[in-house]
Amino acid sequence: MSSFHEKKRVNFRKNCTFAKKNNLKIAVNTRLLLPNKLEGIGWVMYETLRRMVADHPEVEFVFFFDRKPDPKYIFGDNVTPVTLIPQARHPFLFILYFELAVTRALRQLRPDVFYSPDGYLSLRTDIPSIAHFHDLSFEHFPNDIPALPLWHYRKYFPQYAQKAERIITVSEFSKKDICDCYGTNPDKIDVVYNGANELFTPLPQTEQQQIRQKYTEGKNYFLFVGALHPRKNLARLFRAYDRFRLKTGLDTKLVIVGEKRWWTGEIKEAYEGLTYKQDVVFLGHLSAEELHSVTASAFASVYVSYFEGFGIPIVEAFRCKVPVITSDVTSMPEVASDAALLVDPFNETDIAEAMIKIQDETLRNSLVEKAWKRKDVFSWNNAASQIWHVISTVAKK
Repeated sequence: MSSFHEKKRVNFRKNCTFAKKNNLKIAVNTRLLLPNKLEGIGWVMYETLRRMVADHPEVEFVFFFDRKPDPKYIFGDNVTPVTLIPQARHPFLFILYFELAVTRALRQLRPDVFYSPDGYLSLRTDIPSIAHFHDLSFEHFPNDIPALPLWHYRKYFPQYAQKAERIITVSEFSKKDICDCYGTNPDKIDVVYNGANELFTPLPQTEQQQIRQKYTEGKNYFLFVGALHPRKNLARLFRAYDRFRLKTGLDTKLVIVGEKRWWTGEIKEAYEGLTYKQDVVFLGHLSAEELHSVTASAFASVYVSYFEGFGIPIVEAFRCKVPVITSDVTSMPEVASDAALLVDPFNETDIAEAMIKIQDETLRNSLVEKAWKRKDVFSWNNAASQIWHVISTVAKK
């Protein structure tokens, strides 16, 4: 089976011959750069790679896609897109894609480094490889993941950790977790914090009111942003929201941004049992521009996941001067510091009480002031620069 579309073969070999012999050549796994479907790791790829490509025009980048790439993700003339098959959207196809297609491409290209922003590597290549791990939630909450993906994660990610020349991860918490779970030497791991899109800025009150009018009949709303996955803790958030409404009598709504890919029995049951479910608004997937408007118009962001490697929505809310309620576990206290209300994500009463506390204007202003200073710790420019430092160090070795 060929790893490449037949029509790509000639152009691929032609494009792999670069002008300057001494230029660095970096191969990158970019399979999550999908139009209108960027979430989580896809946004990390987009924000960091486009900066690295622009900052290093002397470097040749080869982007590995598993389907025809959108031209907007070819960030510069120094990028060569290569389409590999099969499409990697299933555990067995992951194996074919990374162990056959990627391996063969790396053998032909002979890049200086293979960088994988979603952590998946080829175990059969001798090319120095860098894995970007975001979290190991599957090691701690296996019941949240279907059996086949769980088998793949647990079989291959320990091998990726061993295979990688360097590992990049997104928080000190995740670094320690990788060391604890896989026995990885901490000196092999670089912590690079995520950033948030510069688009996320405060909105004038008049524009906020227009957004509220559009989505929540002009009412204030709490905001949740993220994949509707069990570890995002939506079932408890729903029940906490009901407690808040029953205790305060306020008509604040709850807006949920994210696709219902993981609409499990527990989440569905919690939602169906709500007294105020008519005031829960599902917006699905939003563009970056729409998400900015919805975030900046929220009364507060409620991000009470019980496991995160980082938590980009926290920083997005910080940048919009929106107060944040988040969890006191895993990476979230590290990201939020003292600029958010921290709660026990396993305690619905604790979450509901925080939703009540954050009604206090003095507290809200204090959190926003701290968050506005805290936001500068997290920058995509910094992240891209730090990732490039790791890549170039490995390449020059």
